[in-house]
Amino acid sequence: MSGRSILVIEDIDCSIELENRDSKSQPWNHGNNKFSAIIISVISKKCHYKLTLSGLLNFIDGLWSCCGDGRINIFTTDHRERLDPTLLRPGRMDMHICMSYCTISEFKQLAFNNLGLRHHCLFEQIERLIKKVEVTPAEVAEELMKINDPEGSLQGLFELSSRQDN
Repeated sequence: MSGRSILVIEDIDCSIELENRDSKSQPWNHGNNKFSAIIISVISKKCHYKLTLSGLLNFIDGLWSCCGDGRINIFTTDHRERLDPTLLRPGRMDMHICMSYCTISEFKQLAFNNLGLRHHCLFEQIERLIKKVEVTPAEVAEELMKINDPEGSLQGLFELSSRQDN
């Protein structure tokens, strides 16, 4: 990986069977190397490499980490608890960001960022709706950006919640 680049491994808990080494079921104790293999396609070279947990850890902060400048590694997961603690420690993962459903304060920030609104007569209704309906900030932002009319954008949030009920 060259310097000034970004590596993204989505759903790392599914991509590599990086089972927590503290867990009771330890596949590496059963003569099973399946847990340590992931096939990564390198499109430019059309070849495949196998990556182990040890290899990934070395890549993140071992010898490979000194090669290149300004590299960012991003790992996503829906199950942080499944990841080995050695992968989560500071220096390997310096920042952990939980991207959950939209909260009222996030909605207000999105309304200000997208519509320039700090207050609106529909905010109270929308706040009650946000407490009931699980909607991501991305879904809210998408709805707020659809049209330039603040009233219409906010009304769209009510339609978004009714689509989710179906």
